[in-house]
Amino acid sequence: MELREINKADYRLLEDFLYHAIFLPKGAALPPREIIYQPEIYIYIKNFGGKYDCGVVAESDGNIVAMAWTRIIAGYGHIDNNTPELAISVLPDYRGNGIGTKLMEYLFELLRKCGYKQTSLSVKKANLAVKFYKRLGYKIHDCPKQEDYLMIKEL
Repeated sequence: MELREINKADYRLLEDFLYHAIFLPKGAALPPREIIYQPEIYIYIKNFGGKYDCGVVAESDGNIVAMAWTRIIAGYGHIDNNTPELAISVLPDYRGNGIGTKLMEYLFELLRKCGYKQTSLSVKKANLAVKFYKRLGYKIHDCPKQEDYLMIKEL
């Protein structure tokens, strides 16, 4: 497994990884792929590659199997204009193998080098990833909606 910073050639894969980042409750049917084009979702990747965008990928045998990226956007996990919001996606066949943890640790290192003090995210309370984020040091900051947590990690 190789971890590296995202590059321009990888941007074409962001739509796939954004789709795989959508939380599905147990037993729920996959939503249509077009769901990612809703403005409140597509903002996470639209015109990615700007000054405040950071990202890392995990590659296995020449294939990208996971991506984590941050942007300063008015998304679900927006705190302020100095805090990048996180999105992470690991392809289903690669989940549960520690790839997400390694990817996140690498992203945190990159964010520190870029001078960021914290990062935020929004996650459904029912999502098992809440435990993952807590293990990585994220703390619940607020519950803007009854079904979501707003979480912050100090870097």
